[in-house]
Amino acid sequence: MKNDVVPVQIRGILPANSGCALFVGNDEKVFVINVEPQMGTVIGMFLRDQPKERPLTHDLMQSVFKGFGITVERVVITDLKNSTYFARLILSQTNEVARKIVEIDARPSDCLALAAAQKKPIFVHRALFEQVEDMSGVLDKINESGNEPE
Repeated sequence: MKNDVVPVQIRGILPANSGCALFVGNDEKVFVINVEPQMGTVIGMFLRDQPKERPLTHDLMQSVFKGFGITVERVVITDLKNSTYFARLILSQTNEVARKIVEIDARPSDCLALAAAQKKPIFVHRALFEQVEDMSGVLDKINESGNEPE
């Protein structure tokens, strides 16, 4: 797996006209995944460890996972088709008999929210990472202008 994927982090969240721009990347390159406004807010809350008045959907998912002994291993952003990103959520469940790994197709926004909530690693398929436009300069300009993303 190590050669097929590139480790990345959420580098910033910026409200945009029709949602939120998630800046995802590393020191080499940053790209943008557009998500719904509410998802941007939720991911930001998890990144900041911000307390919530009531459990959110992703908190519920974490509680269910915990109840069944399931952990998020990692998230992999896999593809881009027709301006839509695709991702996989890699889960692990261990019991007294064996360890089971399950890979689930999920929206990148949900995967990134769970990864942020559980402080789990995020990866991008290398071919996709090489294909996406580098938005590092845009993120740098936003940071320099004082309109810092979350």
